[in-house]
Amino acid sequence: MGFADLSDLVFPWDTLVPAARRARSHPDGIVDLSVGTPVDPTPEIIQRALAGAGDSHGYPTTHGTTALREAVAGWFDRRRGVPGLDPAAVLPTIGSKELVGLLPSLLSLGPGDTVVHPAIAYPTYDVGARLAGATPLPATRVGDWADRPDVKLVWVNSPANPTGAVLSIDELTEIVAAARKIGAIVVSDECYAELAWDESWVSSGVPSILDPRVNGGSHEGLLAAYSLSKQSNLAGYRAAFVAGDGALVGRLLELRKHLGMIVPAPVQAAMTVALTDDAHVAAQREIYRRRREIMLAALHGAGMVVDHSQAGLYLWTRPAELAAASAADSAADPAERPGAWATVESFAERGILVAPGTFYGAAGAGHVRVALTATDERIEAAAARLAET
Repeated sequence: MGFADLSDLVFPWDTLVPAARRARSHPDGIVDLSVGTPVDPTPEIIQRALAGAGDSHGYPTTHGTTALREAVAGWFDRRRGVPGLDPAAVLPTIGSKELVGLLPSLLSLGPGDTVVHPAIAYPTYDVGARLAGATPLPATRVGDWADRPDVKLVWVNSPANPTGAVLSIDELTEIVAAARKIGAIVVSDECYAELAWDESWVSSGVPSILDPRVNGGSHEGLLAAYSLSKQSNLAGYRAAFVAGDGALVGRLLELRKHLGMIVPAPVQAAMTVALTDDAHVAAQREIYRRRREIMLAALHGAGMVVDHSQAGLYLWTRPAELAAASAADSAADPAERPGAWATVESFAERGILVAPGTFYGAAGAGHVRVALTATDERIEAAAARLAET
């Protein structure tokens, strides 16, 4: 078997350099809203846990400590409506991005296999499928892939990056049923689940693929991926996990043992504390809520339409005139509609850097993604600049 052809790969954010240069020329400096990296401090309770486990002279366990896996199971029960998760069916990962990128390969997928991912999605789903030699399939509806025996893996992302859309219990149930019918594995990337903004999801919680209302009480063929980068400001720790089907987790565990893919022991200790303390998550959510309210009002005031964005750290937006044009020509290929790069340039002229929707697939060509991961001062500066238009 030959190497997968990835010669056409370009890291999307590298193409933002000219726009970033223009934004930096603003007299008051750049407001970088193009990436989702946390800017707020890691909570002290977590830093103390990391420091307290600093004497880690032995190799950590690939499966994670019992305390960590029990903390994950408790978090799923307490925060996600998933009771009775077996701690043995939990596996810490070195951030969630490596899992997304390597999972098709770890599942031994390859030529002839199809990996489904959302039509508007973080590019790593596509890259991971291609790395394994499989075929990525961007899809907007279950009908796009149902009953296809070549489909082996279905990625779900709810709340979604970049759109902030949340899938309902009924929508998740439909996906699980269709996948089980053809024997496909469903993996749900749920990294923004603790950051819901629309009242329906704030009150009831963002549903997980492991929720018994979704899967009938069985985790067979299902995995949920989660990261503490967003809820706990742990991006630098590379702290994440995957959980669900015990047989699938066991298969991944054995491979990761051979590959040395182990989360460092101090990080495991920090994760354990982070997952048992809800107070810091609530405090961070409030910080993002305030920033979101400021940016939402500023975007609306500047003539932008914000679509979806029910959860997560981003506002998925486009100029009102482009929204009207798209509505008038709804049958047009999204890639042919008026462009995200013009909006990126418009923001850059005001010293604000945002990400074009084209980073996330052709279907995102009319939008830009505006991150809330900037300090209060920079968020306020962005809002003031938008008010000047």
